[in-house]
Amino acid sequence: MKFGVATLFPELLDGALGHGVIGRAKEREQIELVLANPRDWATDKHRTVDDRPFGGGPGMVMTPAPLSAAIGSLRNQLPDAPVVYLSPQGRVFDQSRARQWQGLGSLILVAGRYEGVDERVIDTLVDEEVSLGDFVLSGGEFAALAIIDAVSRLVPGVLGDPSSALEDSFGEDGLLDCPHYTRPEVYNGQSVPEVLTSGDHKAIARWRRQQALTRTKDRRPELLEKAVLSAEDNVFLTKPGASQ
Repeated sequence: MKFGVATLFPELLDGALGHGVIGRAKEREQIELVLANPRDWATDKHRTVDDRPFGGGPGMVMTPAPLSAAIGSLRNQLPDAPVVYLSPQGRVFDQSRARQWQGLGSLILVAGRYEGVDERVIDTLVDEEVSLGDFVLSGGEFAALAIIDAVSRLVPGVLGDPSSALEDSFGEDGLLDCPHYTRPEVYNGQSVPEVLTSGDHKAIARWRRQQALTRTKDRRPELLEKAVLSAEDNVFLTKPGASQ
């Protein structure tokens, strides 16, 4: 999987993505990061990439020429990649979109700064605007990091156990994950649920499924509308006590 990012702070992404699962994936060349800094295409001695907005108002706006050149450089290297501008005005990113992008093999992310970018860049070079949610960040780099991590986890071989991504929250069935426990068996007077130490794998699988259903119903009930549910799941959800 190849990621291109147009950013004024390439060192922020390169440093953050050098650790943990994603860092190891980069070392194994399972994922590749291509960075383009618009300042490299600025033509003045101060490498200026922003200016005041027409019409007045606070803040600065990223100028079109350097940013367009940075995006163009990434498109030359990743010709089949969609160009995504990270913006609070975009469609909210989710696990479904992560799976879709992973299947494409390459992705270009545009990290804005200041009050935003010149709209003409969006009109001519961007395929889609995407947001992490209804809040505002100081820059698109933080959103890019989250998206790269989410998509990279789905690349075959990146995770030690391929089933991990399938069993996460928002996995193939669309449910939240079940609770997890590890040693010691008793901690601060609280014991691990007895079924998990029973050795009965069918009972454990059933308990985990029911816990996932209960959590989803309690915390994110709207997810059940699109979740992949069996007849047994639906029966369980209608029982008294299925939501606690």
